[in-house]
Amino acid sequence: MIRAHVKAIVFACCIAALPAHAATDEAGFTSLFDGKTLTGWHSFGQKGAAKNWTVVDGMIHFQRNRKADAQDVADLVTDKEYENFHLKLEWKMTPCADAGIMFNVQESPKYHQTWETGPEMQIADLVCTKPDSYTLYERSGDLFDLISSDIENVREAGNWNAVEIIVDHGHVRFIQNGHTTVDTTLWTPEWNALVAKTKFAKMPDFARFHKGHIALQGGEDKGVEPITFVYRNLRIKELP
Repeated sequence: MIRAHVKAIVFACCIAALPAHAATDEAGFTSLFDGKTLTGWHSFGQKGAAKNWTVVDGMIHFQRNRKADAQDVADLVTDKEYENFHLKLEWKMTPCADAGIMFNVQESPKYHQTWETGPEMQIADLVCTKPDSYTLYERSGDLFDLISSDIENVREAGNWNAVEIIVDHGHVRFIQNGHTTVDTTLWTPEWNALVAKTKFAKMPDFARFHKGHIALQGGEDKGVEPITFVYRNLRIKELP
């Protein structure tokens, strides 16, 4: 635990030295973040961004502790919906933090959470979590609670990780730090059988939609608080 606190201090000290938002010139990609405001984003079920989501030094920051009001830490979702796309971004977090990136998220009064409809790429630092069969599907790069990656290449807390999510007519690939961690296809008999074995079987609209919002989860701590997440270089290419 002392080691985790030291990492948190180092993380905080380094924030000011991090590079600011950089525009991408990759062919076909559009930035999802202007580096100054959260224009184009809002918190799930709200008109604007919740107060725990801020812009610092040209990057998106999220902070929370266990006393935070639920509305203040609601997940951040894109204003726009996407169907087939290639998403790229970089993230880093303090030790023992746990979050995710979701897609095909639906907003409606009938849904209270993004994960009721949106599949999730897990992003996490689980050094404070006791390994067991459950956390096998909660490692960074996993398709949360459904598919565990064959490799574990997340970088130590406080370091940047580059991730990609590609959704192309139901074919889904997760890439973390240059390596494919998940490669699957939605809406097949095999997929439906997989979902039926998880908690998502009780959520009738989970992963049913072919288009929806992209969400950055307002994560939680796994033993050390407060937690901080930082995101940069968010960009997307819409696919035909």
